[in-house]
Amino acid sequence: MKKIPIFSAALLLAACSNNDTADTNANTTGVDTATEITSAASGGPIAENAGTANLPTNAAGYIAMAGAGDLWEIESSKAFMAKSNNADLKKFAQMMIDQHTQSTAKINAAAKTANLTLPAPKLDAEQQRMLDEIKNAEAADVDAIYVRHQATAHRKALALHQGYAANGDNDALKKAAGEIAPVVEKHIAELGRING
Repeated sequence: MKKIPIFSAALLLAACSNNDTADTNANTTGVDTATEITSAASGGPIAENAGTANLPTNAAGYIAMAGAGDLWEIESSKAFMAKSNNADLKKFAQMMIDQHTQSTAKINAAAKTANLTLPAPKLDAEQQRMLDEIKNAEAADVDAIYVRHQATAHRKALALHQGYAANGDNDALKKAAGEIAPVVEKHIAELGRING
C-alpha cells in the first residue's frame, strides 16, 4: 500500500471538509504547512514575522510565554501519541516531550539564578484551541492536524526565543533563550524531514 505524505493527506482533508469552522481554524493546508516548515527552518519571512510585535522583552513575559509553549508541546504530544499510528511522528512527539521538558528546566534554572518568581504555565486561548483540536481529532486526521499545529507552535517559539535572546532584559534568561532557539530550529528541520 502506498503511503500518502502527511501534507497530501492534509490537503485532501481540507478539500473534503464541509465544516466551515474547521476551514476557518485551519489557517493552512498541508501544502502551506510544508512551506511554513521550510520557511521557518531557513529563517524566512514566516520565522521573521511570527507575531514579533507581541513578543516580550521583559523577563516575566518571556517566562510566561515560554512556559506556556513548553506546556503546549508536552500536552499536545501526549494527546497525539494516544491517537496516532505514525511511527515517525510518534518518535517526533516523544522528542517534543523530552526536549521541551529540558527547555522548561533550563528556563527555570535561569530564572532561579536571577531570583525571579516562576508562575505555573498556562495555555493561551489559541494553544488551548489547538490542543483541543488534537484531542478531538479522529485517528485518520490527527497526523495532519498535529503537523499543522506543530508548525504554528514552533514558528512562534522560534520568534520568541530569538527575540528574547536579542532584546531581553535579563542576561541569564537571554543566555537560556539563545541556547533554546537552535533546538527549536532542529525541531522545525525534523518536522520538515518527516513531512517532506
